Amino acid sequence: MLNRNIVNFIGCESEYEEAKIVLYGVPFDSTTSYRPGTRFASQVIRNESYGLETYSPYQDKDLIDFAIFDSGDLELPIGNTEGVLKKIENRCEEILQDGKLPFMIGGEHLVTLGAVRAAAKRYPELYMLHFDAHADLRKDYLGVTLSHACVMRRCYELLGEKKIYQFGIRSGDRDEFCFAKEGHVMMQPFCLDGLEDVLVQLKEKPVYVTVDLDVLDPGIFPGTGTPEAGGVSFMELLDALRKVGSGCQVVACDINELSPIYDQSGASTAVACKVVREFLLALC
Repeated sequence: MLNRNIVNFIGCESEYEEAKIVLYGVPFDSTTSYRPGTRFASQVIRNESYGLETYSPYQDKDLIDFAIFDSGDLELPIGNTEGVLKKIENRCEEILQDGKLPFMIGGEHLVTLGAVRAAAKRYPELYMLHFDAHADLRKDYLGVTLSHACVMRRCYELLGEKKIYQFGIRSGDRDEFCFAKEGHVMMQPFCLDGLEDVLVQLKEKPVYVTVDLDVLDPGIFPGTGTPEAGGVSFMELLDALRKVGSGCQVVACDINELSPIYDQSGASTAVACKVVREFLLALC
């Protein structure tokens, strides 16, 4: 059984036994290809969440009305990428075995692979919804196969053909976009169009949801390691997450790629906190 963290995300103060959703942080950014700093995200998100209310006027829901447990950050063997992924896999697997929904806060995007490994073992027919500016479909990045630039390619190899649906993609090399056009994954570039139709297709399927916050326009969310011009608005992402929460069987999820040191105003962290709150409530 896991113990509750000392500093929790606001409103997430239930005991583990009664919780339906379990938060866990992964302070890892060792494969970041441009600007590091996402290892600080989970701690900063917890601390700054107290600038929010537990109540969401967007959804007319309150975190205090739901059983959510915050297990804190994993202690990671920095420098040992496979060791980090195994730690994530073990934590996610433990939460799933106890019949709860694992909600991970990264960290860079490679952390998703560890959680997907655990979810795929429990749900062999697992599908993925992926919100991101970057395709993350490279075979390798500078010879490294375990990189945040390759995470969705590794997930594709694990899950198989046509199991990954990508939204908001506006960056990648030519091979990545060709790979998607060949039909291996389903990609909606630049925007979130078509999500409702996908949710109908996935209605009865187990789904892992990964949200790279750089899917947002950097004018809204500059605090990330690889900002990309363009992107969706906060309200567009919020609407998408509400639809996902009510429209499919989410079995595990993550939010990642806040690098708070690149936005000293704190606005990006405030956005990340609200995305976490709203997605938690959408899943309740």
